[in-house]
Amino acid sequence: MTRVRTITFSVNKKTGDVFDAILNIPPKMMPDAKKNNDGWWSFTTPWGPGKLKFNENKQFGILDHQFVEDEAKWNVPMRVVSHGEESEVMITLIKPDTISDQLFDERMNEMEKMMLDMKKILEQN
Repeated sequence: MTRVRTITFSVNKKTGDVFDAILNIPPKMMPDAKKNNDGWWSFTTPWGPGKLKFNENKQFGILDHQFVEDEAKWNVPMRVVSHGEESEVMITLIKPDTISDQLFDERMNEMEKMMLDMKKILEQN
């Protein structure tokens, strides 16, 4: 059975602003993040080198992305949904076959912390 985890959080900002901010958040979360000409962000994660690339559609709030690291390749559905003057951000993480259940659990704990950091950054800007 495939393991999946969805993390959701609210941001006290309008959806368009949240969407745009997320597209440019990598250097605010990973100081060495650099965007390459091919659209990939490269940076160092707590687990080593990583990179990500958004496949976005602002009209529909789609911020799906690929995240590639040494141990796995993640295809990550991500949405920003309007909720009045606020936004809901949802990210779904599907366990790659190349990692263990234990490692997936560890990454999900770390992702929850990263999403809280993201929320703080989004609300500050």
